[in-house]
Amino acid sequence: MDIVDTAIDNGSFTTLVTAIQAAGLVETLKGEGPFTVFAPTDAAFAKVPADTLSALLADKAALAGVLTYHVVAGAVMSGDVVKLESAATVNGQSVAIKVVDGKVFVDDAEVTTVDVTASNGVIHVIDSVILPK
Repeated sequence: MDIVDTAIDNGSFTTLVTAIQAAGLVETLKGEGPFTVFAPTDAAFAKVPADTLSALLADKAALAGVLTYHVVAGAVMSGDVVKLESAATVNGQSVAIKVVDGKVFVDDAEVTTVDVTASNGVIHVIDSVILPK
């Protein structure tokens, strides 16, 4: 299963999948890749104010910018992520990566599950939606 199908099958990413569909990124994330996706759960999206989320879902370009900020080209497994201080995202900006007390953070989001493999990459689950500058 590719990244999109893996996210759908997991059941914890319905908001993310809806956002991917609204942004027109399904075909891309079903593509050859490989991709590394820092995937916010439904609980992570629930932290975003409802009006902010509604505005994002209505603005395809802004939504695509936020979503591609969660994607890094290549399959970067957790053992390699922890060696990085930053990673260039598909949207052109970089995310900060740090390890604090044995926990890995991407910007201010904690990585809660690592190395969910898909046919075209890997998903690392995060507890917050990260936003580009």
